[in-house]
Amino acid sequence: MRKWILTWILPTLLYSSCFHIICLVGTISLACNDMTPEQMAANVNCSSPERHTRSYDYMEGGDIRVRRLFCRTQWYLRIDKRGKVKGTQEMRNNYNIMEIRTVEVGIVAIKGVESEYFLAMNKEGKLYAKKECNEDCNFKELILENHYNTYASAKWTHSGGEMFVALSQKGVPVRGKKTKKEQKTAHFLPMSIT
Repeated sequence: MRKWILTWILPTLLYSSCFHIICLVGTISLACNDMTPEQMAANVNCSSPERHTRSYDYMEGGDIRVRRLFCRTQWYLRIDKRGKVKGTQEMRNNYNIMEIRTVEVGIVAIKGVESEYFLAMNKEGKLYAKKECNEDCNFKELILENHYNTYASAKWTHSGGEMFVALSQKGVPVRGKKTKKEQKTAHFLPMSIT
């Protein structure tokens, strides 16, 4: 009796939409089984507001990237030979070439290649340069949805809010106390050196 029911139902299933649904569910379950636990957790939490932040695991262990940091206000971040931090609109300026050095996952230190000064921020949110790297030189690097990066002081905050590296419309450093993640003055595009 079972043999007859199976041979009678099977052709019906093959030609009905139920078969397509069964195949789709099977494919999805196979795809989920190929995911790592981290990927599955990210997939489950896809509705969280942090869904677009990226993993920094590849940067752990002292990764160094040489870039020009181009602000959305149309200025390149520059540290000159005297350690002055400001913006420049000259693309081919050696003082705007930065080493972005990984300190730990998501934390970087930014060093001027030509000047050999590290970018730093004090507790008032003022940007300055230092020859020796310390905690003032550590910045939290975050890649935004618009493909720009922000760099917030890893040590200092103001009234519980983060203080960001920022350049005004005139290329002048903005105090961290006056910055927010959403402001274009705090958005930087790390450009490869060509």
